[in-house]
Parts: sequence; structure tokens; C-alpha cells
Amino acid sequence: MASFVEKPRSACALAGALSAISALPGVIPIVHTSMGCGGNLSGANSFGSGYWGAGYCGGASIPTSAITETEIVFGGGERLREEIESTLELIDGQLYIVATGCMTEMIGDDTRGVANDFTAEGKPVISVSTPSFKGDSYSGYEIVLNGIFNGYLKKAEKINPKLINIFGIIPAYDPFFRGDLEEIARLIRALRLEANTFFTPDQTFENVKSAPSAALNIVFSRVWGTSFAEEFKKTHGTPYWATELPVGPEATDAFLSGLAVRAKVPKRRVKEVIERENDIYYGYFERTADVFCDSDFKYYAVTVTNSNYAIPVARYAQNELGWVVLDVFVTDQLHDFQKNALQGAFNESGLNYADLLFETDTSAIARAVTERRPLNRGERYFDAYSPLFILGSSLEKAMAQKRGSAQLSISFPAFNRMIVDRGYAGYRGGLHLFEDIVGSLVFPKG
Repeated sequence: MASFVEKPRSACALAGALSAISALPGVIPIVHTSMGCGGNLSGANSFGSGYWGAGYCGGASIPTSAITETEIVFGGGERLREEIESTLELIDGQLYIVATGCMTEMIGDDTRGVANDFTAEGKPVISVSTPSFKGDSYSGYEIVLNGIFNGYLKKAEKINPKLINIFGIIPAYDPFFRGDLEEIARLIRALRLEANTFFTPDQTFENVKSAPSAALNIVFSRVWGTSFAEEFKKTHGTPYWATELPVGPEATDAFLSGLAVRAKVPKRRVKEVIERENDIYYGYFERTADVFCDSDFKYYAVTVTNSNYAIPVARYAQNELGWVVLDVFVTDQLHDFQKNALQGAFNESGLNYADLLFETDTSAIARAVTERRPLNRGERYFDAYSPLFILGSSLEKAMAQKRGSAQLSISFPAFNRMIVDRGYAGYRGGLHLFEDIVGSLVFPKG
């Protein structure tokens, strides 16, 4: 039976590819598809991720073949060749990635062949296949990673035992990706290790090129990036660790302990880091305890996020805030094997009072919350699950207003807030999330 996605929370594979390529230092996207796709998708990426912006060679500046009816009939290979030549001449970059759209894939353009012609001439050009029928934006992220790290980069001659690559945190579709990556990198460096984040402003193309020499890949996702990491392991011999993004002190303590074992960090060193970070965290936290406790900010919680944030945020609400988490909605469009992987992690998360639910459509999520947690209609003995706090996206604002619930946008699309370097990962991120949650309660925007 035919169906549609109501108010989608991601775009096509090309959109995910563009968000990843445009966040990488020295990497230039070249879109080979019909006119308008590149700019429109880049705009969706920017606005939905808390106004991330276009950056260098993004948005309306993305080079594109912009094929028309002529190329659709006679083929767009020569038009693509012209576009690559002009891009190489006019735009500085260290790697140029041709990303395809639906139309050029359907007419059968030999995009890889054109890119290989430039590669044969010693020019850094590769291609990736990213039409919408290859998947959504999360799939586009993985396709780009495979094209660069498992296709373009060669196996390292020597392994750096201290270097760790960070994957699974997806530009734009994890709106806090920059802040999260920076906090994770800070913690890794606190253990006297080195970190490649790839997508933060402090990185260069040298970080990309050094990836095969890493001793470990960390994938902060149970579903996105794991197949890529498995292929990376086959190509470069690098082991990987798939785990949840740590949010707050309890989860971050466990993450650092787990990393220390895998990276062979002395126990004394990791203990010192954990103790120091906890002292700082609770030194700030205790100053806020009065308003949190005296105001009786005890809530039921429903989370509506992508798969990467689902377990970390729900666990933070339960373990750090002491809230009762009721429903954990995952909005990604997942295959059964991906759902099973996430469900397995959820079963081990300690979220004993919550249910994991897979739903994308905004109205279906609102309907499910209403049916599972109905409002009090005047009955004397009735558990109304109130007060309720909804941690979701901008699309949950209407549901929150209808129920009289508090709401905070922490997932894509986040139209109603600006996100610069804020993140919720780690110790500092836990404080940021606490600040944003309590701030929305003491000064609701209405």
C-alpha cells in the first residue's frame, strides 16, 4: 500500500551527502543533477539544524551541472565534465566530490567514469551515488564516508596508537554535531590521546588524510556508521566501537572508562580525569540545585528524536534529572535490522519505565502520545501524566501547546533556535542541556 511521510525529519541521500561534504575541511561538493537541487537541499540542511549556515562553497555557491531537458535526452556526461573543469579552476579545494541526484541516476550517466578521467590526470576528484532511492539523509552521510575513507584514502603504512577517529555524529541532522564532537574530542585529549573529529572548525584536510593511521574508530550510533566502520575495518584494519553518545556525568564516566580499556589508558589517568570533570560539573550543578528542587521541577518526559539521541537523552532525563521517562520516539526511517540493534541497546539502557517507539509522522506521534497518555477529562482518580516535558523537534511545539506541556527543540528540524557551538555530549554538554531545560521552565516562551 502506498504511503507518504508527513512533515519529514530528514531529506534525501543527496542532502545528507551535501551536509557531510560541506562540513569537511578542504572538500568541495559538485552536484550532478537537475537545476535547484543543491541550493534547496543545502537550505533545508541549514534552517533545520538551528541555522547552521552555508559555509564555504555551500548553499547557493555549490557547483552544479544543473542539467535540463537537453541532457536528460542526450546524456549529461559532457555537461558534468565542463562543470568539474570550471570548479577545479575557480574553487580552491583538496578533494572534489561529485554527488549525484535522481535524474542523472535515472538516465544512466556514467558519473564515476567522468570522475575517474580526472583522477587519471592526477586531479583529486571522486564520485558518490546519492539519489533519493538510495536512502535518506542519514544514508547519504554513510555513502560519503565510504567514498572518502574506504575508496579514496589508501591504507596507512604506520598506525598511530594514540589517534582515534570519531564517526556517527551526523552534520546538520544531529543539530548539535559541532558542540558534541568538540566535547568528545576534549575528553579524548584529556586522556592524552588524539582525536579526529573531521567536521569541526579546528580540523584540516590533514585530519581526513590521517584517518587510516588511527588505532580506533568510535561510532556514536547503533545504526548509522556501523556498516561503514565494518568496511573501514576490512579496508584499513582499524577496529571500531559502536556506543551511545554520552550525555551527563554518569554516562560520560562510563564512556571514559570504556575508552580507557580499548585505548590502553592507565587506570590512574582515567580516574584523575573523571574525578576532575565531576568536581567541575557538580561545582556548577550545585549552584542550580535550589531553583530545580525548590521549584519542584519534577516531570514526566517524552522524547522525540533521531536514533542517535533517543537513548542518551532519555537516560539523562531519568538518571540525572530524576524524571519519569514514558515514551522514547525514534523518528528515523529504519530497516528491521536497525530497529533490532537499537532495541537491543534500549533493553540494556536501564530505562525500565519507558517504551521505545518507531514513528516518523508528526500527527501520528501526537496521536500516539494522546492515546497512551490521555489528558484528564475531569475524572476524580486519574493519572494524567502531568506535568509533561517534551524533548523533541520544532514539529512537537503544537502538540506541547495543545497539552499544556513544556517543550525544548533538541532534534532535527530545530527551526526555533540558533545553534552555534552548543552541544549536549559529555560533562559540559550535560550542563548545557540542564541549563536549556530549566531555562525553558523558568522563562517559557509561550
